[in-house]
Amino acid sequence: MKTPIKSILAAALIAASSIPMQSQAALFDDVEARRAIIDLRARVDSLNNRLEGKADKSTNLDLAGQNEQLRLEVARLRGQIEVLANDVANMQRRQKDFYTDLDTRLRKMEPQQATVDGRQVEILPAEQKTYDAALAMFKAGDYRNAGTTFSNFLRLYPQSGYAGAAHYWLGNTYYAQRDYRNAIASHQTVVNSFPDNPKAPEALLTIASSYVELKDKPAAKKTLEQVVARYPDSQAAQTAQERMAALR
Repeated sequence: MKTPIKSILAAALIAASSIPMQSQAALFDDVEARRAIIDLRARVDSLNNRLEGKADKSTNLDLAGQNEQLRLEVARLRGQIEVLANDVANMQRRQKDFYTDLDTRLRKMEPQQATVDGRQVEILPAEQKTYDAALAMFKAGDYRNAGTTFSNFLRLYPQSGYAGAAHYWLGNTYYAQRDYRNAIASHQTVVNSFPDNPKAPEALLTIASSYVELKDKPAAKKTLEQVVARYPDSQAAQTAQERMAALR
């Protein structure tokens, strides 16, 4: 805005200066003309100074306003930065807690080495806990809940290193509750699916005992013969021979 005004004033000054002397003489004499030009120039300078002053004041006011706006903007941004910094700190704290909790959970889920029936196997912590709980129930004489827990264990961990033992103890819970047919089925699973399991000879003995309870001596005798034939060097084989002699 300042530049156009100055240009106009300059143009006016040039126009005034360029008036032919003849035309000026028609209106003023030479001295008066010079005075008029000087006066016009003075008036132009005065007006220019006034305009420059106003422009400077306007500029200062504008700068003051802009500075105030900048101060407010800086304050607002600082507030936002403080809020964001606090949010980041909280997020980092939550992430740390999350990863600590996750690490703890993962450790609980990591397989652990365990010796099961003379073999080294990997067992999950939850798997071990469930098996131990079921076995503790059986030893406490709580056969019903022990059977339920062993069944759940086999459903959850069918490929567990404890699977053979779990079927064996499940069969024993049935036998203890006089559910002989289910006892036979569970122990037969041990014999068929886990023939090398140390509990397999004992499973056959329990099958034979279940047949005896069911008044099926031929089946009992046949099962005892299997014990001797399949596991001749086991303690169970000697027990089987003694029981066969008692069945005659």
